[in-house]
Amino acid sequence: MARLRRISARQACLLLECLFTVVVVRCALSMRKNDMLRRRIAAHTVHSVAPNHRLAEIAWAVAAVARSVPKATCLTQATAGQWVLARRGFDSIVRISVPPLTDANGRIAPHAWLMAGDTVVLGGTVDQYYRHRMLHDYPVRAPSVAR
Repeated sequence: MARLRRISARQACLLLECLFTVVVVRCALSMRKNDMLRRRIAAHTVHSVAPNHRLAEIAWAVAAVARSVPKATCLTQATAGQWVLARRGFDSIVRISVPPLTDANGRIAPHAWLMAGDTVVLGGTVDQYYRHRMLHDYPVRAPSVAR
């Protein structure tokens, strides 16, 4: 409770927005509504990559609220973060990857990352990112002449 008193009203609003978004994304993914989520996120007009301080505060808020949402996986967090960024007009990519090794049970464990430009916003460290093999991207990009 003491930590909540130290955050600004702006940060509290961001936490509430991210909590709502993480819950909606978690429910939609559990009902296999990924296509609906992709359409809703893509419907936003994006114009640029967010500045680093915006990326950091959105990553903080999504990760903070995801700890209190059951089964808010890396895909839930990356998708929710992308939606929050898109609502602000910032482009990003949800990137699905696999690590070079299987998990403890011998299964391949896919992972989701939220990227903005070359910046890892959510999903882990840059070192972890570069050890993964990329499989698929879900971009929300600003229109440009050449990319």
